[in-house]
Amino acid sequence: MEQPNHILVVDDDREIRQMVADYLQKNGLKVSTAADGREMRATLETSAIDLIVLDLMMPGEDGLVLARNLRASKHRAIPILMLTARDDETDRIIGLEMGADDYVVKPFSPRELLARINAVIRRTRMLPPNLTVTEASRLLSFGQWRLDTTARHLLDGNDVVVALSGAEYRLLRVFLDHPQKVLSRDQLMTLTQGRDAELFDRSIDLLVSRLRQRLRDDAREPAYIKTVRSEGYVFASAVTVVGEEA
Repeated sequence: MEQPNHILVVDDDREIRQMVADYLQKNGLKVSTAADGREMRATLETSAIDLIVLDLMMPGEDGLVLARNLRASKHRAIPILMLTARDDETDRIIGLEMGADDYVVKPFSPRELLARINAVIRRTRMLPPNLTVTEASRLLSFGQWRLDTTARHLLDGNDVVVALSGAEYRLLRVFLDHPQKVLSRDQLMTLTQGRDAELFDRSIDLLVSRLRQRLRDDAREPAYIKTVRSEGYVFASAVTVVGEEA
């Protein structure tokens, strides 16, 4: 029997934690709750979590700090859905920059939150159906880098692992499967997030910036991801298959 997805809700407001937990549990999800970063980290050490619902505005360590620390930890691959009481595009962009996979503004309907949770988990586990990929390949090589499509991380020229967030992996995989092809921001949003995408251009620009940092790619003279003015981005490096799974 398939195990339900395990969601960790991190919010300093006890009523919101309980409301979200009750609704998600009624809809077949397993839920743990945490009031702050300390409780969140304790839960992560003892439970296998599929997604974290993380409040932005919390005393002490806020959601941005916790998201940034999560992306630098062994739990970096867990998708994050961030909650905020401020409907401000700047906050949304900062949340994405810190590693959030999606964003919901308070007050929100539990039904919307459930839909967003399911969409993020689906995107994390599955490549978009309209993306042509070579699923049998284990390592895709470009420049000094290799992408392990099984472990979903980067290997540099010295075989040092560079972990990727779910959004970073999906974007890099799109580029590697469409090298030397100009892709617009709308195309990149659709290919990485499907119909669930909220189309605002700066989120893709931020994600490209984060991916360039992972690749140590100079934005002024990039070797890999080049900006095509008024059109979008192009992955300029050749891509080859290193090995195949049996």
